[in-house]
Amino acid sequence: MIALQIVFWLAALAVAIPLVLYPVGLFAMSRLRSRCAAGHATPTATLVISAFNEEDVIRQKLENSLALDYPSELLEILVISDGSEDRTDEIVAGFTDPRVQLRRQDPRLGKSAGLSRYCPEANGEILVFTDANSMFQPDALSKLLRHFDDPRVGYSVGRQSYTDGDQSSSSDSENLYWSMELLMKAWESRLSSVVGADGAIYALRRELFEPLSAEDINDFLLPLKVVAKGYRGVFDHEAVCFEDAAPDFSGEFRRKRRIVNRSMRAVWKVPSTLNPFRVGWFAPQLLAHKVLRWLCPLFLLLMLVSAAVLAGNEWASGDLGWIYTGLLFLQLLGYGLALAYVIPFFRRVRLVYVAYYFLLVNVASAMGLALLASGHAIGVWKPER
Repeated sequence: MIALQIVFWLAALAVAIPLVLYPVGLFAMSRLRSRCAAGHATPTATLVISAFNEEDVIRQKLENSLALDYPSELLEILVISDGSEDRTDEIVAGFTDPRVQLRRQDPRLGKSAGLSRYCPEANGEILVFTDANSMFQPDALSKLLRHFDDPRVGYSVGRQSYTDGDQSSSSDSENLYWSMELLMKAWESRLSSVVGADGAIYALRRELFEPLSAEDINDFLLPLKVVAKGYRGVFDHEAVCFEDAAPDFSGEFRRKRRIVNRSMRAVWKVPSTLNPFRVGWFAPQLLAHKVLRWLCPLFLLLMLVSAAVLAGNEWASGDLGWIYTGLLFLQLLGYGLALAYVIPFFRRVRLVYVAYYFLLVNVASAMGLALLASGHAIGVWKPER
């Protein structure tokens, strides 16, 4: 039983690290570092918009891009249409501004394949990646690019904000999660490098771009490769874009499953980023912030099973079984709260839908890992709109 107790407490520690211990420790350690100056760079840039069947938003996106507060002679806009079947290409071709360029990938091969094919044609010193439904604030681009006068900076990441007019339980849950993510991005950037980027708004030196496989996740794999080369990534909370949250929990489930599947594959491709002797503080940041969190479903299952066995065994032997019985009860209570979401009456109760969101995210992570273990790669998908 001692071995099983060790398993329980190690699993509990592995869950506590990404959820509690890492954010607290990261905040404390980031306070020991002075804030770096933002810079004043205005390099030439190519805004790369990946699109698949985006007729509902692509006009607004291009109008938003053309209105950005950035010197027009320094900006080009490259729309990569991944085999769109609607009016996306027609709408883009209708823009007469010479800065707007359309590239069509046919047949459809996925976002990463499109970036690999057409990013080498870009003229900008900096590639700025974004999605068709991500709307930039007027000064977002200038804020994002100002950091590149520091030759050590390889990529910069902006702040994506989720909006939802109906304030659904799924969007509220995502906003709670995302608020903590943004804080950690800022603290990581101050300590060493922000872990990963955000496909909605991030910039990369063009010379650091590398071709991607169809199943690669560009906004995670490319930053890992940049850090492995000795550069750093910064987060700028003033470079803001807005995007609607997934319309419901099912959309969020599919997105999380895909992200975990592709991101864990990215870590395997750049294992040196887990070596602190190679990348310094970035290695424990990557492990605690991402890898352990993706593995949380395994640790949660180990906690549940070991607590159940220990509770029954210790009561039978007359030992301190009440400790593990109490811990088992708390776990079951949490899962019970999450499952209460299936009852319509409870769906507007914040504690219930946040618990449900936590359970859903971990089930999605488990499925993403299972797909990865079976050799299944996700290269093409339909955007959640």
